Amino acid sequence: MNKETRRIFYQRLADLDPNPTTELHYTTPFELLTAVLLSAQATDVGVNKATKRLFPVANTPETILALGQEGLEGYIATIGLYRSKAKHLLETCRILIEKHGSEVPHDRGSLEALPGVGRKTANVVMNTAFGEATIAVDTHIFRVSNRTGLAPGKDVTAVEHKLMKVTPLEFRLNAHHWLILHGRYICKARRPECWRCAVADVCDYRAKEMTPPKGR
Repeated sequence: MNKETRRIFYQRLADLDPNPTTELHYTTPFELLTAVLLSAQATDVGVNKATKRLFPVANTPETILALGQEGLEGYIATIGLYRSKAKHLLETCRILIEKHGSEVPHDRGSLEALPGVGRKTANVVMNTAFGEATIAVDTHIFRVSNRTGLAPGKDVTAVEHKLMKVTPLEFRLNAHHWLILHGRYICKARRPECWRCAVADVCDYRAKEMTPPKGR
């Protein structure tokens, strides 16, 4: 995919959804951080169901810490790996209180120092909560980037670096959300819905599908 094709690709996604955002429900940076921590190997729908119960009761480092391990587990037990996630979240709350005045830090280093927070989670928080032009590569973005030819790479780090390099500046802030939503609802893993895809004609995968076998 060349420079002009990438611009067309993003512009069409932008025309369809000018103001994309996460499907996780949150009202503060801490609620977002909590939701993203809980979302590993879980669906946004499942996380939202749990946080709908949790946040009215506890939505600050202090109030979640006060629940304790058993109390927190009671709210998030429907989510996979809930015991380890509860442990990580409680320790994160302690660190936020002790080192950051109960506020979610803005910088990558401080975010990645929190238990259970890797590069992807840090990117999500920096982008969605603080408006930083980061791109968090999950399975959807990895698939879309490789399948379409937008930014192919062998691993998520390579894809992230390639996306940051080739995504036009004016699209970089929202690229994360456009690509996730595109992968989640259109460019699906097993059966991509190319017939209703706005970027099918500029996609490497679709071009290969439309190319007749040699000899015909």
